[in-house]
Amino acid sequence: MNRSERRRLNKAARREGAGDAVFIGATLQQALGLLQSGEPRQALRLYRQVLAIRPDHADALNLSGIARFQLGEVERAIKLIRKAVVSDPGHVDAHNNLGNLLKAAGRLDAAEVAYRRCLEIRPDYVGGHFNLGIVLEALDRPGEAEAAYAHALEIEPGFAEAGFNHGTVLQALGRLDDAVAAYRKALAAVPDHADGHNNLGSAWREMGRLDDAAAAYRRAIEIEPRHLDAHYNLGIVLQEQDRLDEAIAAYRKALEIDPGFAGAFVNLGYALQKSGWPDAAIGAYRRAIEIAPDYPGAQVNLGDALVERGQAKAAAEACDAYLTGHPGDVSLTAWRAILHREMGEAHAARRLVDFDRFLTPVRLEAPAGFDGMDAFNDALAEHAIGHPSLVTAPTRHATRLGKHSGELLAEPKGPVAELEGKIREAVEAYMAALPAGPAHPFLDSRPKRFGLAAWCVILEGPGHQVPHIHPRAWLSGVYYVRVPAVVAQLGRDHAGWIEFGRPPDHFHLAAEPELEYVRPEPGLMLLFPSYFYHRTVPAEAPGTRISIAFDVLPEG
Repeated sequence: MNRSERRRLNKAARREGAGDAVFIGATLQQALGLLQSGEPRQALRLYRQVLAIRPDHADALNLSGIARFQLGEVERAIKLIRKAVVSDPGHVDAHNNLGNLLKAAGRLDAAEVAYRRCLEIRPDYVGGHFNLGIVLEALDRPGEAEAAYAHALEIEPGFAEAGFNHGTVLQALGRLDDAVAAYRKALAAVPDHADGHNNLGSAWREMGRLDDAAAAYRRAIEIEPRHLDAHYNLGIVLQEQDRLDEAIAAYRKALEIDPGFAGAFVNLGYALQKSGWPDAAIGAYRRAIEIAPDYPGAQVNLGDALVERGQAKAAAEACDAYLTGHPGDVSLTAWRAILHREMGEAHAARRLVDFDRFLTPVRLEAPAGFDGMDAFNDALAEHAIGHPSLVTAPTRHATRLGKHSGELLAEPKGPVAELEGKIREAVEAYMAALPAGPAHPFLDSRPKRFGLAAWCVILEGPGHQVPHIHPRAWLSGVYYVRVPAVVAQLGRDHAGWIEFGRPPDHFHLAAEPELEYVRPEPGLMLLFPSYFYHRTVPAEAPGTRISIAFDVLPEG
């Protein structure tokens, strides 16, 4: 119950007729005390007395809804608060409470409507902006959520929870410097907020400032010794610093807190494997799979540990068993192709990673409104370089010695809106050209509908990308905006070219991969299955290289 609602009760009591005013005012105040004391059933009894006199009493309806919600009767609570806003359309607290209940019921779109109505009535209602931000974040609209939290903080600069949430969405948008500033400001107001220190650590880690990240995680643990995420995240940072014994200890502490944490078992296994304990690693991976049978990362890591132990056949059998239940899984399809080659089955590997069939170049024409491709690419380059989410890529990303943006398809899109249309056209043409058969995991998993995600990568000099795949997508692609002159030249060493087919160095493999190279050119788009491993061949190439990568995300 907030101060606004208490003021409304006092005003409502004064508006009642002389005969009922004293009774209703006293009853509402008594019920409010019961509600605040955690006695919703007794409060509800008193609200019924008020509603017997005034069935349309908006405050009694609103607070009856809160009482019903506290009793776990969510739908009855929503109905009561809907009656309150019908009785008094300007009842800002009821609109806010309605949004809260709809949010709790998982009806996020309806909750957004309720919060926006609340803010139409009172634009400076800080709780409305904060709650709207939460819903927009849950709806995966981080740009709008950021604006909502920013509004809340404009109204109440010391609102720490809004500050922490603001930092979270800024981090999701790739605006890491701003996220750090938001977390620090919130922590200045609430220094012992363990989650805040944990989140600050995650931002530091994304920025590659591992010592700062570790310090933030340790501070979270000092405040809350059993903070699961802080122990786990500390393990990740220590592992990235090659402090494997300490990382193993951090993961084991996380597992002491939550023995069912599959991700901690996977990371523990990786640290054990890297420390020279493959059998112990296999045990950790198997435990992760027992907990989370649908966890592809655990399956791949188990397979690699088996290969390291000379058990490629067992790794292949485990992979096939997983793919039977998860046909087309990107991570395991990529791993199966690697296993085929490792076991001498070159034809089967080539059938999965078929460069001739599935790697498709597309050369774009300038969209309307641009005076040729150079003008279009210049506009894209300017947009990419000035994008607010552009940051130095952390080592956990595939990009090395370069910068990486957040989502480019969030507003304002600028010239990326035109590129988005070109990407959709190219993807639809690619899908239409695919044959109907024979059975193939890539063909069989083509989506009926798809969404897009896009980001830019900017490399200077020796900057490059290490081998990686795109596990969330079905199809991936890259569009070259700007390429240094030396990369555009033909060369036997393929320096600066994109290379397909090489698996990551951390796999324990003996077989040589089959590789395919494509020379980047401004205006060239490449489409390829998301399970194709790809990298940039490192090059000492002066000049700026700008590309826009994208994923085709299945939606049905």
